[in-house]
Amino acid sequence: MAEIRKRYSDEDLAEFKKIIDEKLERARLDYNDMMRALRNDEGNDVADTSPTYKILEEGSTTQNKAELIMLAQRQQKFIQGLEAALIRIANKTYGVDRMTGELIPKERLRAVPHATLSVESKMKNKH
Repeated sequence: MAEIRKRYSDEDLAEFKKIIDEKLERARLDYNDMMRALRNDEGNDVADTSPTYKILEEGSTTQNKAELIMLAQRQQKFIQGLEAALIRIANKTYGVDRMTGELIPKERLRAVPHATLSVESKMKNKH
């Protein structure tokens, strides 16, 4: 009877680490861009000093800021997920389904590198 592998090889983990590092770098850049936009760091406009005679534009700006805040929060959560995945790689527990203890398929980890559940476990968890 063949033994079922309970962890990925060091070579596999190195491949996943590279994927995660690349995604993490891009995610951090995107997050920083969002935060700069929220702080209006690059604003040379007169939004802060002009009279508030354009109520509709103001409402639109407020809505855009709210959407940007929501996107920034999601991005921050994504970054935290990727950072946690790097810790699992260091601990050699990366890619193990937290419900079944089985390995998550490589295809899923390449697509969603911070995944902690296989698609099957995720579907079961929703019910």
